Amino acid sequence: MVGISFRKGHGTQNDFVLLPDADGSLDLTPARVRALCDRRRGLGADGVLRVVRASVAGLEGTAAEWFMDYRNADGSIAEMCGNGVRVFARYLVEAGLTSNRAFTVATRAGDRAVQVHDDMSVTVRMGSVRVTGESSAVVGGVAVRGLAVDVGNPHLVCVVDKDVSTFDLRDQPQYDEADFPHGVNVELVNRVDGALRMRVHERGVGETRACGTGTVAVTAADLHLLGASEGSRAVHMPGGRVDVRVATGEATMTGPAEFVASGELTDAWWAAQQ
Repeated sequence: MVGISFRKGHGTQNDFVLLPDADGSLDLTPARVRALCDRRRGLGADGVLRVVRASVAGLEGTAAEWFMDYRNADGSIAEMCGNGVRVFARYLVEAGLTSNRAFTVATRAGDRAVQVHDDMSVTVRMGSVRVTGESSAVVGGVAVRGLAVDVGNPHLVCVVDKDVSTFDLRDQPQYDEADFPHGVNVELVNRVDGALRMRVHERGVGETRACGTGTVAVTAADLHLLGASEGSRAVHMPGGRVDVRVATGEATMTGPAEFVASGELTDAWWAAQQ
């Protein structure tokens, strides 16, 4: 069978189609991304991870050999994906594209240092995290207030008393576009026994089972609300748990990365999705 190789994986059930493309030869159009992510006419995923050499992608100022070219399910380009970078890192190790377990991945939000552990869980240095102000949104007809947090991509973290499982996240939350001109991921958070329980509506995707950058955002926001600048949180999502630590404005996140399938897309299918 001649076609385009892929792997299907997830990080805490935030799932991705991974496309090996070292030389950057694939014409990954928004239409093809949407088709790949469609759960009926494609493979189904929350996003696409293209594996391309940083030198081929034309990135400047990076020490990384490999660039994670991440696309949302609607075909839009995103800066960073915390669950995706764990899956990406595991792939590089398993495919023999790096001889180390500790290395750097280039993203549009900057370089991210990763450590792939023996159990194939991955720790990611997520870079800087900043609480930038307050804002509000309407989620499923319910008005909520929260903190704007920058993790290389934009988040609105809303710590609420109402059980997060009762919110309707089927539709795009309404938010202040002046505060978030490029869209925003909206997190709803409950504090539970010293840990955090979270649901998220991701821009360009909809509700997902998990959001890696979102776990960093909610940890930073929770610490900020408690008057602390450093600390750790276990963050529980519908798709599973990750552990986040924030210290001096920098964050690390540790969580699983799983692969479930591999195969080839037919050339005819690919050509039809222009």
